[in-house]
Amino acid sequence: MGTLGKAREAPRKPSHGCRAATKAKLEAKPASSPCPSHPSLAQITQFRMMVSLGHFAKGASLDDLIDSCIQSFDADGNLCRSNQLLQVMLTMHRIIISSAELLQKVITLYKDALAKNSPGLCLKICYFVRYWITEFWIMFKMDASLTHTMEEFQELVKANGEELHCRLIDTTQINARDWSRKLTQRIKSNTSKKRKVSLLFDHLEPEELSEHLTYLEFKSFRRISFSDYQNYLVNSCVKENPTMERSIALCNGVSQWVQLMVLSRPTPQLRAEVFIKFIQVAQKLHQLQNFNTLMAVIGGLCHSSISRLKETSSHVPHEINKVLGEMTELLSSCRNYDNYRRAYGECTQFKIPILGVHLKDLISLYEAMPDYLEDGKVNVHKLLALYNHINELVQLQEVAPPLEANKDLVHLLTLSLDLYYTEDEIYELSYAREPRNHKAPSVFKNYDHDQDGYISQEEFEKIAASFPFSFCVMDKDREGLISREEITAYFMRASSIYSKLGLGFPHNFQETTYLKPTFCDNCAGFLWGVIKQGYRCKGNKYPESR
Repeated sequence: MGTLGKAREAPRKPSHGCRAATKAKLEAKPASSPCPSHPSLAQITQFRMMVSLGHFAKGASLDDLIDSCIQSFDADGNLCRSNQLLQVMLTMHRIIISSAELLQKVITLYKDALAKNSPGLCLKICYFVRYWITEFWIMFKMDASLTHTMEEFQELVKANGEELHCRLIDTTQINARDWSRKLTQRIKSNTSKKRKVSLLFDHLEPEELSEHLTYLEFKSFRRISFSDYQNYLVNSCVKENPTMERSIALCNGVSQWVQLMVLSRPTPQLRAEVFIKFIQVAQKLHQLQNFNTLMAVIGGLCHSSISRLKETSSHVPHEINKVLGEMTELLSSCRNYDNYRRAYGECTQFKIPILGVHLKDLISLYEAMPDYLEDGKVNVHKLLALYNHINELVQLQEVAPPLEANKDLVHLLTLSLDLYYTEDEIYELSYAREPRNHKAPSVFKNYDHDQDGYISQEEFEKIAASFPFSFCVMDKDREGLISREEITAYFMRASSIYSKLGLGFPHNFQETTYLKPTFCDNCAGFLWGVIKQGYRCKGNKYPESR
């Protein structure tokens, strides 16, 4: 015993609506693998940007970087050089300095330019700030400190009577932007919704279900902006990041919905039919190259509340289990998600990545490279590498999905995913469908030699000798034989008393991240997730799940 399964911590750009494209054939054929000796597109992009940054690519002081950004504009406010440095600095500067501090440095430069009677430099500074406001206005919308510092700058410019400068750094336009966060508000539990039952599942074919799930996923994915990724890096978590919280909640909701749809059926045969249908949904998601929802669906099917249903699994055909095995292998964390990365790299056009894997890469890159070089210069190479990684994800938001979605069905599906069951409630439902048989099956296998469903009192006493005391009276009908039902009740009673006495849980569980596919020692369920997938007992190291 040692590893305890854990719910995933599991985990946007302002939405302009999901652009529907003409429905296309779902059989997405991945492009052939690139030759290992040839650089990838990301490597080529990185090299070109390094060249465009010139000597700054080897590092530069923060003051030099700011000055170079300001000098990117001519006297008319046009860019007179590449905007690569501007993009990298304005998107990634919070790695080394807050936005308010960056603007404060710009204000200092403006004051110095005023003191030196340098109107040309003052104008360029205002052009730089205008560019910042225009291209990255969300920062000014969300960052209170930046907003306050901007007000100070506006007062300074106004006091010096420069009307043109005042117009350039005007931020009133920001409030007029169409920027709704209605769907990215932090989710609160609503128990009144938790008993809703999905009617969509029964009436939609796997292809339709996968398309509408993909529509919801893409809509959520499109909301993640550069600023959200940057906030994630700075805070090393998704707290105070509503768009990422929403994305994670959607994935967890899909995974939970899959479990509940299986468990909602009263018989093993019916549960197996639901299981099979979700495997078909997973296949369609794979064809749509929607890896994030695919992870959620397979995670739900591999959850211990489902994998422990032995009677249900006995009705699942071998070929379906084979597909599940292939999907699990594809999404396995083995060799740092090598199989997924290879498949994802071969996909072209529309695709939705497993966000958790790429966020993990982003954090790894952030931690691996220093902010400053030995001579105290800003590590521009780090800023550029982080920028390229984030930009690759953001660019995926511009590729429309090859599907059409019915808005009414989307709304109903959203309600269906809004269930709010707890892990304990799901497990209770799982055990209600197929109760834990404890040790009774193995007892009868070893002692019920004629397989008639009974063992003798003498045989039972051999079993009871393993316990320090008897838990209840057996053989209530006093026929001299003990039935399967009686001995099952005996072990259930034994388990309850052991738990109350603190004798049945001698473990010290700790959160653990598994770098290869790991299964629970207790329920044989797959431990799902990107990091911290479960718990391991510090004492004996063997995996087990609740």
